[in-house]
Amino acid sequence: MNADIAQQNRSQAQTLIDALSTPVLSHFIDGQNYLRQDGATISNRSPVDDTELNQTAQGNEADVATASLSSEKAFESWRQWPAEKRRDVLHAIADRIEANAESIALMETADTGQPLRFTGKTATRGAENFRYFADLCTRAADGHSYPTPTHLNYTMREPIGPVGAITPWNMPFMLATWKIAPALAAGCTVVHKPAEWSPLTATLLAKIAFEAGLPAGVLNTVQGLGNEAGSALTQDPRIKAIAFVGGTQTGSRIMAQGAPSLKRVHFELGGKSPVVVFDDADLDRAVDAVAFMIFSLNGQRCNAGSRLLVQRSIHDQFVERLIQRAQKICVGNPFDPATEVGPLIHSKQLTKVKEHCFNAVQAGATMHCGGVNALSAHLPAAGNWFAPAIVSGVTPAMDIVQQEVFGPVLAVLPFDDEAHALALANDSRYGLSTYLWTGNVGRAHRLARSFQSGMVWVNTEIARNLSTPFGGMKDSGIGRDGGDWSFDFYMETRNVCIALDGHAIPQIGKL
Repeated sequence: MNADIAQQNRSQAQTLIDALSTPVLSHFIDGQNYLRQDGATISNRSPVDDTELNQTAQGNEADVATASLSSEKAFESWRQWPAEKRRDVLHAIADRIEANAESIALMETADTGQPLRFTGKTATRGAENFRYFADLCTRAADGHSYPTPTHLNYTMREPIGPVGAITPWNMPFMLATWKIAPALAAGCTVVHKPAEWSPLTATLLAKIAFEAGLPAGVLNTVQGLGNEAGSALTQDPRIKAIAFVGGTQTGSRIMAQGAPSLKRVHFELGGKSPVVVFDDADLDRAVDAVAFMIFSLNGQRCNAGSRLLVQRSIHDQFVERLIQRAQKICVGNPFDPATEVGPLIHSKQLTKVKEHCFNAVQAGATMHCGGVNALSAHLPAAGNWFAPAIVSGVTPAMDIVQQEVFGPVLAVLPFDDEAHALALANDSRYGLSTYLWTGNVGRAHRLARSFQSGMVWVNTEIARNLSTPFGGMKDSGIGRDGGDWSFDFYMETRNVCIALDGHAIPQIGKL
């Protein structure tokens, strides 16, 4: 660990934050900073030691109305832009994101507690999102042809209108680009409401886009609380659709709030993704993947492999290897390049994770490592620290198995055979991802057909491909992101039917 480098990085991050939010991190509406008249703000605090990072504007219904009106006006011109011109602007945004990569990484680490080793890739992934959808601009409106001997049917797509994007705090910059880039490529305008726990890079992204040539009003950002600014956005009649990433209960409320105006919704919600490891798997690679998918990003990822289902014949040895791995993970200052796990984002999140582990142990489970007792004495007492934990001896009905913990906690259950593994994997209200490790090709295909999840990865950790559909089943969401699946959400499809003048028209009332 290098305390000097960590302190230098943190000081640089605070300098960037101060420059962005002097005196307050404002909304960005119609190409300029915007603050409500009463000056209400939210204190944004560091996950490392609970010191204040900045004051953030607390948006209200009036702020959202101003942003949505701006987006509605901008939509009329933005939708008319030639696709090639939209493409060039989106590429320019990607260029500018890459030019600001260091600033984005430092502010993301300050905001979320994610280690620099992960946030250092944030700008690259965000730029990739913009470049990918930029290159799809010229075909976004394309449809299909369905000819018959008497009629020609063809379809076309057009942007749905101003949309709302409500994004979470765990990977705020990347997930914002994941929603905003395809919406802009489709010809929509966007009002973005980031999570109140991670406001910084959302404002930076809006300014980057504007400076890169995106017209004023095409991307507006309103900061604030979910139950105030978020609720106003979901109920605003000018907003035609809501793209939301976050918790399942919040998604349900958003759907209800948008129902009176018949808003289209796209939800990526909670997850409790199983990792199924058979005894014929490459166990070395499986250990690497299991540890990465639950402990990276501080365990705060929607598709974390948080339920480990391991064949009974290898259960003890596999769990022991994971315990040894977890105990070697470097927990510390997220600004230190050596750190692998940093603090959780907020004290409320820390409390939630601790309670899940405590309740499981009280119910008879064994917590082998991790938690607050395994932390270094050198870490700030006021931070939201929790070392990677592995909990075995759980039962399928326990909360730690059924509920989304959203922290570096792995719950382990043994299984006997393929049928047992499938039953345990599907025993969840969630259905986002499933990870399968086996050397049996037939088994891989059989189970991939039967897992109740939107995505199945076989013998790999999450492998991101922007052309493939990303999304979940059951309580994990509605809709898919990626490629044309994104355009299906952000665009309306029109069918045109043209007669070829050769068919007989039915007659009525003719003598």
